[in-house]
This record gives sequence, C-alpha cells and structure tokens, in this order.
Amino acid sequence: MIRLGLCCLFKQEDIRFRRTTATFLSRKSMGERLTRLSEICLHNGHALMQALSFCYAHGIGAFRINSQIFPLKTHPDLAYDLDDMPDARDIRECFHACRVFALKNNIRLTLHPDQFILLSSNNPLVTCRSIEELNYQAEFAELVNADVINIHGGGAYGNKKDALMRLRRNIEGLEPSLRSRLTLENDDRVYTPDDLLPVCRDMGVPLVYDVHHHRCLPDGLGEKATTEKVLSTWNREPLFHVSSPLGTWNGSTLRKHDDFIDIRDFPSSWQGLDITVDVEAKAKELAVIKLMGDLREFQR
Repeated sequence: MIRLGLCCLFKQEDIRFRRTTATFLSRKSMGERLTRLSEICLHNGHALMQALSFCYAHGIGAFRINSQIFPLKTHPDLAYDLDDMPDARDIRECFHACRVFALKNNIRLTLHPDQFILLSSNNPLVTCRSIEELNYQAEFAELVNADVINIHGGGAYGNKKDALMRLRRNIEGLEPSLRSRLTLENDDRVYTPDDLLPVCRDMGVPLVYDVHHHRCLPDGLGEKATTEKVLSTWNREPLFHVSSPLGTWNGSTLRKHDDFIDIRDFPSSWQGLDITVDVEAKAKELAVIKLMGDLREFQR
C-alpha cells in the first residue's frame, strides 16, 4: 500500500509553525532568549499535534517535520539545550504526546534537514557544523520516533569521486542513533541515483528516490530499474519523493515544483508497492488530498 506524506507546512489549514531569527535573538539577554525560544518550541509542539490530527483525519500516512521546529538549536552563537528552557518539561511532554499519537495511528514521521548539511564538503568547518546539526536532528528524532533523517549528497567541488569518498568517510564516523536513521537523496544538479547507489549499498544507508530530480538529471537508468535498485537499499519501509514541474518538462522552470501532482508524473512502477511517497508540491495538504483521489481513480 502506498502511503502519501505531507511535507512540513500547510497551504489552507490554519496550522502554523513559528520561527525566529538570529538577528532578533541576539538583541535579547540570555533569559529573554530562552523565554522566547521556549514559547516557540512549545507552540510548535502543539502545532505538530494539530498537523498529525489533520493527517489522521484525512488518511495521510506520513508527515515530514520542519527541521527548524526547535529554531536555531545549533546556531554557533545562540545554541541551547532543551532542558535550559523554562517550559522544558511541558515541551517534552507535548512532543512525547505527538510520538504516542503517531505510533497509535500509524503516521510515519521523517526529517529532511536544510540544504547547508554537507557531508561531502572539502571544508572541515562546514562538515563539523553539518554533523552538529545532524546530531540535533537525531536527538529530536528520538523524541518523536522519526525513522528517517534525509540529506542530499552535497556538492562535487570539482571532483565527484573525492567528494563521494569524503561522504563515505563522514558517514562512517556518525553516531549510531543518527546513522541508523540517515538516508541519502539524489538531487537535480549533482548526484544521480547511479552516483549514490554504490555509497548506499556499501554504507548501509537507504536511498530516497526523488523521481522529479531523476527526470531533471538523468543517468541512463530507467525509473523502473532505479526503483528496483533503490528498494534493495532499505531495511524498513522505503521513502520516495514525487513532484510535477512548474510549467512543462521542456520549460526553463522544470526544476521548480508545481502546486499539484500531475497523475502522469506518478511512476507506474510504484503502483502496488508498500512505500511512503512524500508529495513535494506547493499546495501542500491540498495536493496530497488531490493525489490520493487521483490514485484511487487510476487504480479502478
């Protein structure tokens, strides 16, 4: 059975996650910072419960959690520990309730950290900061029982072979709680499935197959064959991504996501598989619900 996933935000539903900026917080005293951050984190915990309740009510089987649900958690000048915040106990209880709700109602939780996570970087400082952020993501994943922390391969830095070796080396050194959740995703400019599959097989890291990215950056391997190879990298329910281009596949905006998914862009080779498919579309929950209906019609 295919379960569709909603990614982070809502288009129409009045469910909002709060954020803040380093510039704003830097003007505050330590006590004021922690109070503001505590309020935001607690609000986000309640918003996550609203999001999960919406998913349950509408038959949406997965939810990707915004990586800034604890804003600026690893900022070099503003980093904080959850237990330092005034509402720490309430925050933990709120997110624990989200964990229980998701488990009870079979809603899969995943994380997809921001693009600055680069384990293939040739800059040691960038790598260090990336690992710090990923360790936070793993800590949060433990809190809510998210089983995926998904990242891209990063840049090639003029030598893709060396970059992939750095990626392998840095994955090897990750903490078990992080590495057991880590996944890699093919992107639309640098790393194809064919580039990443050897890394995934050798390192025991599943590949999240983004078919839209593959169509933007093909590697000669068809979607059906790629799907079969990707499935073999998973030791749990596989996670894929689907999108439709803004405009046409021949246009200049093909890399951008449209509001909804054209059912013709959903791979036929995915039909009948037991997988999660995150719907990456600008209309968010409206796009997921529409695709659910389109898939039911397609299967008749």
